[in-house]
Amino acid sequence: MKTAVIEINPDWKAALKAGAKGIRQAAKSGRVQQFTFSYASPELLFSEISPKRWGVLEAMSGAGEMSLRELARRLARDVKSVHRDVHALLETGLLEKTESGKIVCPFDKVRVDFTLAQAA
Repeated sequence: MKTAVIEINPDWKAALKAGAKGIRQAAKSGRVQQFTFSYASPELLFSEISPKRWGVLEAMSGAGEMSLRELARRLARDVKSVHRDVHALLETGLLEKTESGKIVCPFDKVRVDFTLAQAA
């Protein structure tokens, strides 16, 4: 099972170390099971993954390959705005384009992981 973990981690050094650890584990096992997408702040996360883009991820999760027009139809949105959101998610790596030009979510599960804590 391939899992995408979206996290807020203002400590870029810790995120880099965790990524390196994951790469080492994948090299040993021969498979990658978790992909982590780290954002430095909630503002950055929510600017990259808006509610409309989250809707795209929900619609694509487990749906297999889908054309842009079919995705827009399922979301009841216009093709142009869905295209813009899909392109942004393609750039982040949360969606991929197939050889046939269709869109696919390569993850079985997408998890958002962050903790709110009182400032010190």
